[in-house]
Amino acid sequence: MASANEQAGDERGEAGLSLVAELGADAAAARAPRALVFDSGLGGLSVLAEVRRLRPDVEIVYAADDAAFPYGRLGEAALVARVETVMARLIREAEPDVVVIACSTASTLALPPLRAAYPRLPFVGTVPAIKPAAAASRSGLISVLATRGTVARDYTHALVRDHAAGCEVTLVGSSLLAVIAERVMRGEAVEDSAIAREIAPCFVEREGRRTDHVVLACTHFPLIVDRLERLSPWPVSFVDPAPAIARRLDALIGAARPGPPPAHGGAAIFTSGEAPQPAVQKTLRRYGLTFTPTAIIGSAPA
Repeated sequence: MASANEQAGDERGEAGLSLVAELGADAAAARAPRALVFDSGLGGLSVLAEVRRLRPDVEIVYAADDAAFPYGRLGEAALVARVETVMARLIREAEPDVVVIACSTASTLALPPLRAAYPRLPFVGTVPAIKPAAAASRSGLISVLATRGTVARDYTHALVRDHAAGCEVTLVGSSLLAVIAERVMRGEAVEDSAIAREIAPCFVEREGRRTDHVVLACTHFPLIVDRLERLSPWPVSFVDPAPAIARRLDALIGAARPGPPPAHGGAAIFTSGEAPQPAVQKTLRRYGLTFTPTAIIGSAPA
């Protein structure tokens, strides 16, 4: 039997128009290609911006699982179950042509079961850009700035072993920087010192050499890259995974279809069902998104 929360969530979701109708789509064959960009919060906006730059013909549905943010507080089994549940509802309502998991944590854990469940739907994951950073480094010192969960996973260590054997790699796990970035995007004041503390371990000096590349292994981090650059003790290249993600989406979707860009810039869904604060709505508009209250996924996991 469904819980009271589940029943309430279903009733609220069914009471509104479906997302496809909300976006004003006609027959699937006639509409623009549609991408579902998914993250635990606002971090995926960094990926959305790059997708939109490369493929303005693609209609975007942005889904933030804010009811469960941050994902770092969930155990692996709970996180996978959460993503599978939310994604089932999103795919049913949005009918995307491609899904972008704009979250390293969700990508490393949930992509295999998602691909097995939807074999005909292409998924693009987020992979720490360790390989290009190692290839570009001149000092041989690179750092990977990530959440603690990403730093701890065997997947990340395998990337270092396979693609950065010639470099000294410093793995820096931050439990606060994604939350800080989320706060900044919500218009809240964050002291420079709080950000400086989180990034300080990335900067390593060895016998006259210095770290010259820092991999941003969480999609939240590029949202505040201007502050990361300003607070760095010396200039480095911050490596953002978003361009590679956009290129992969471009390859999967294929050639742009003729005609004008989509009439709708994109819809933003928040799984809590709560309307974003005015500062967040302003941010969404800056990214060409409109808050859509009709698709409510349900409450946060226990």
